[in-house]
Amino acid sequence: MSAAKTILCRFLVALMAWAPFQLAHAGMIGAGQAAADREAVSAFLSRADVARELQAIGIDPAAAQARAAALSDEELRAVAGDLRSLPAGGNVEGVVLWLIVIGVVWYIFWGQYKARS
Repeated sequence: MSAAKTILCRFLVALMAWAPFQLAHAGMIGAGQAAADREAVSAFLSRADVARELQAIGIDPAAAQARAAALSDEELRAVAGDLRSLPAGGNVEGVVLWLIVIGVVWYIFWGQYKARS
């Protein structure tokens, strides 16, 4: 039973080290920020590749533009934040994440193997 507890404890420590910690920050948003967010969303929706993908899933790009124009400032801020957080060239974090998970699993099992030897 002790080996199972050791494995579980190592796994939980690895998960705690891996867990993202974010601090919230509240503040006033000026009219310039809202206009910049609206422009960012509008520019994203007017791109040719985005319009092509919207049409592929059955959404009219003009209707998407109209819907984005009708968003409240809070909704627009959330959408613009999501657009800013998208990866630019791919998802490197996924590869790094898998390498970390594989390393932790290897460490746990290698430690158990060494302890038994």
